[in-house]
Amino acid sequence: MVMRVSDLYEKDKPREKLLEKGEEALKDHELIAALIGRGVPGRDALAVGREVARILKEEGLEALSSGRLLEIHGLGEAKTAQILAGIELARRHLNPERKAIRSAEDVWRELREYAGKKQEHFLALTLDGASRLIATRVIHIGTLNQSLVHPREVFADAVADRAAGIIVAHNHPSGQCFPSAEDRRVTRRLTDAGRLLGIELLDHVILTREEWFSFSEEGEL
Repeated sequence: MVMRVSDLYEKDKPREKLLEKGEEALKDHELIAALIGRGVPGRDALAVGREVARILKEEGLEALSSGRLLEIHGLGEAKTAQILAGIELARRHLNPERKAIRSAEDVWRELREYAGKKQEHFLALTLDGASRLIATRVIHIGTLNQSLVHPREVFADAVADRAAGIIVAHNHPSGQCFPSAEDRRVTRRLTDAGRLLGIELLDHVILTREEWFSFSEEGEL
């Protein structure tokens, strides 16, 4: 016999149990039921929770995409959003190894090894919604040119990373820390591409050994 929420004593219902005994006392499906609150007619929150918990156990956390959750009877867009928001909040704060990138100075410190290179290196940093660094990649080595630094190359990994935003950066071997006309053209092109893809270009930073130039901080982005 499968127990329903309505069959439980008040203190054994998921939310009440959590508040009385603590979250550690709840099984996975009870935690999910507490998160979504209620199911739909004919299928309560515990039944929905059991199905989500089964997917978690058999396929892992990465299987819980919005598309997969919306296939479950009893989960609409609102409850799916609640589950995914809870997962993402936990993921962000359980990954302390990810560095937060909140300023051009943070970018400069992260990429300082490239600042003194004798060739230009164009790099992309992908960031999650909390501005934490997912990955850093070299996109192009050589003189910056918008025909060589194509949006497809810049954003392909950002899409794969499910990034919320990206920061691009390149060094100036000359040591002159101000943007060229070509730097500005590349920035405009990437900004437009990011808007179409829904992945914001947060900044374009020019690096030298001692200083940096930020398109964002200078109001050019």
